[in-house]
Amino acid sequence: MKLKNKVLAVLLTMALVGVLGGCGKSNNASGNAGNATTEPTQAATDAATETPAATEAPSTDNLSGTVTITGSTSVEKILNDMIDEFTAANPDVTINYTGTGSSAGIADSISGANDIGASSRNLKDDEKTSGLKEVTFAYDGIAVAVNPANTLKNITTEDLAKIFSGQITNWKDVGGKDADIVVVSREGASGTRSAFEELTKLEDAGGLTENATVVEGNGNVQTAVAGNENAIGYVSFSYIDSTVKALTVNDVEGTPENAKSGKYVLSRPFLFVYNEGKASAAAKAFVDFSLSDDGQAFVEKHGGIKLDK
Repeated sequence: MKLKNKVLAVLLTMALVGVLGGCGKSNNASGNAGNATTEPTQAATDAATETPAATEAPSTDNLSGTVTITGSTSVEKILNDMIDEFTAANPDVTINYTGTGSSAGIADSISGANDIGASSRNLKDDEKTSGLKEVTFAYDGIAVAVNPANTLKNITTEDLAKIFSGQITNWKDVGGKDADIVVVSREGASGTRSAFEELTKLEDAGGLTENATVVEGNGNVQTAVAGNENAIGYVSFSYIDSTVKALTVNDVEGTPENAKSGKYVLSRPFLFVYNEGKASAAAKAFVDFSLSDDGQAFVEKHGGIKLDK
């Protein structure tokens, strides 16, 4: 009887061990199953976190490419500084600017030969029909330049028309000394010339005299006037320095403030023109930069008239 009881005890112990072992396996399997469901959930969470970064729009700061600008020489100093600043901030962008005159720059924009045309005059009616986008980035005054040795201080727009048309040929007829007037004008494509002739109504006086010395660029006008005490020419405000003297016009000094207010009659806009549908991101970004505070600082630095904010 005792032996039988011992055998039963052993059998019960073995059965209990088996049950406990089975429970352990069941618990481990359950744990593994839990781990299997947890890991994909975490991976899915990680993937969801990364999705916004993957779909973010590319930064507009990452500009690249070459932008070709042709046109007005009146904006040369302003543009050169703008270009240096813009390309320093966008090293993958190259901007090539060539001063060819406003009309040439506008024509290049119409034909697609450039990315941006620079103009120092308003577009003519036939140019406006080409569909170009116009952006005014500054205003400028046209200074009447004479040699510092010239004693004259003021001139009227009427007398300017007579001088540049050849009706007045001696300085004494406008209050100066007895000496022949040397007229210096710009080339036909010049926006400065177009604006000057329009504002002085030169065509009504007969147009530019055939005796005029015609040169390309504001700098060459400045040099010609500086080298001849009897010369007279017209240049952008930014080209007036110690080598030439600016006359008042209709008794109004040629200052940015007077030009912006309209008191000084010889003033005009500075424009960028371009084909909006074909312009690159870099070209559009440069135009936008010209309107920014940083861009406008260069307008003011070189004697131009900033836009009103």
